[in-house]
Amino acid sequence: MPLTIVPTPIGNLDDITLRAIKVLNSVELILAEDTRKTGILLKHLDIKKPLRSFHIFNEHKTIKGLIEQLSGGASMALVSDAGTPAISDPGFLLVRECIAADVEIECLPGATAFVPALVNSGLATDSFVFEGFIPVKKGRKTKLEQLAEEPRTMIFYESPHRLLRTLTDFIVVFGEERRACVSRELTKIHEENVRGSLSEILANFAERSIKGEIVIIVEGLTRKKSK
Repeated sequence: MPLTIVPTPIGNLDDITLRAIKVLNSVELILAEDTRKTGILLKHLDIKKPLRSFHIFNEHKTIKGLIEQLSGGASMALVSDAGTPAISDPGFLLVRECIAADVEIECLPGATAFVPALVNSGLATDSFVFEGFIPVKKGRKTKLEQLAEEPRTMIFYESPHRLLRTLTDFIVVFGEERRACVSRELTKIHEENVRGSLSEILANFAERSIKGEIVIIVEGLTRKKSK
């Protein structure tokens, strides 16, 4: 297989699949979002393969060359720092160009942060929408207004230094009593899942230092049935 998309652990390094290990051992080159972080994983797995940086700042410049190599028969694996590539991470553009160039690709199943966060939130899992990172500035207000009446469970990614601002914005749009769950440091030693109303969750995080990758799950709008 010329290009294989390989999910990597979101925290606990033992959450790598046997098939992922087999692929990483077999390819000629591993494309990594951060070669230092991927190097730690490869060392843990005792895998010695060449690494090349592939991230949002160089993907446009490097894709043409990579497609030429893949078309010529080279085998590569694409990994991100954590989770499944192309899910709020680099990868989409490379996959799209591979398809356009008729380069065979395969994506392995594996870790992604929003699935365990959704399941352990206690909120509805039968219908949900993944929003990833909402805009920081331009388009933020418009995006939130669009979601004001979203009936499905909503999934967001957020950085720790913006969590309080985002929870505050959610309260303005969704109301302080809307149920939610904030998951932090999933699969790691200090994993934490804070459940409750948006106002309760904001109060929980307001007086302490916040670290780690964060997933926010927000209940969809529930309309009261008329009698």
